[in-house]
Amino acid sequence: MPLEPLARWRLVLGDASDGALGNCLDERGRAMDSALSWLYGREGDLSERGVRQGGSGESVLSVPEWINDVHTLFPKETIERLEQDAVERYQIDEVVTRADVLERVEPNETLLRAVLRTKHLMNPEVLAVARRIVQRVVRELMEKLAQEVRRTFSGVLDRRRRSPLKVARNFDFRRTLRENLRRYSPTERRIAIERAAFYSRTRRHVDRWQIILLVDQSGSMTSSVIHSAVTAACLWGLPGIQTHLVAFDTAVVDLTQDVTDPVELLMKVQLGGGTDIQLAVAYATGLIETPRRTIVVLITDFFEGGPPGMLVRRVKELCDQGTKVLGLAALEPDATPNYDRDCARKLVDVGAHVAAMTPGELAAWIAEKVRA
Repeated sequence: MPLEPLARWRLVLGDASDGALGNCLDERGRAMDSALSWLYGREGDLSERGVRQGGSGESVLSVPEWINDVHTLFPKETIERLEQDAVERYQIDEVVTRADVLERVEPNETLLRAVLRTKHLMNPEVLAVARRIVQRVVRELMEKLAQEVRRTFSGVLDRRRRSPLKVARNFDFRRTLRENLRRYSPTERRIAIERAAFYSRTRRHVDRWQIILLVDQSGSMTSSVIHSAVTAACLWGLPGIQTHLVAFDTAVVDLTQDVTDPVELLMKVQLGGGTDIQLAVAYATGLIETPRRTIVVLITDFFEGGPPGMLVRRVKELCDQGTKVLGLAALEPDATPNYDRDCARKLVDVGAHVAAMTPGELAAWIAEKVRA
């Protein structure tokens, strides 16, 4: 049953409101209050944070007990927010380093980031559970992105030609109706479709293009690593596109051979370390086969670990030889760009493009350049 408005306010405000609101919580409400206080009681300073204040008593809940209570007491959207705050705001790594807890939590991108951040703390049993979590989240991301990416690269409808391929988005309603009018039944007032017609599509000329994704591995770039890996996997099956995925910090790791399995790829990625962007650009230069049919996508926050001069020179060399260079700015979880604008401006001055894009927008940008 939904809570009374007074009880809702009591849960929001915490113990500090007892004097004003009184004892308005029933047994279920008190259990919810205990679970909320276990988490948000860590805030301490209400005036600085502007959030509920927990009780002053010591918590008697363990992480598994708290997870169990949360799943019993709250609706799904609240569960996801509580678990997100636990792993991101309060760094309660037990949520993702204990198998019994991982089995209960709601799989989502927040949990995936936490798994990647803490997988070095996991024993083999926990890693096995974590892999299943990663697999489920990656599958959901793939399903969401694959259709968008492939639609971006698919050809335009050719309404003059028919196709033997029965694809729903190519369905030719008018021709189907016209060719089946003789099967109209006046008594049933319906047409029996004997054979449906479908449009053909013109083939995009995308032969011999290379797309090289360079992904900064520093800790703040976890979300970009995830989305870049999944985007690369979506791009993998496109005809005529040769895709590379390279991760870097102060070293360079070519993940191209692993990208067909995003789960294995994401579990192998080691985040952290310094940043040597120019080294990654140098590695990409060595992969290029046809400069004018190559796109280098640099996903980073542009905070170069060393002097930016070498990075600027390497990017200029790529642009001068006809290679398209896109600098993709790092995005915060709320999609706010966070990057060194001064370094990015220097790269734009020598011919690179710099933007903040979602994976879907990245696919559209690449498709536009490929078709140009």
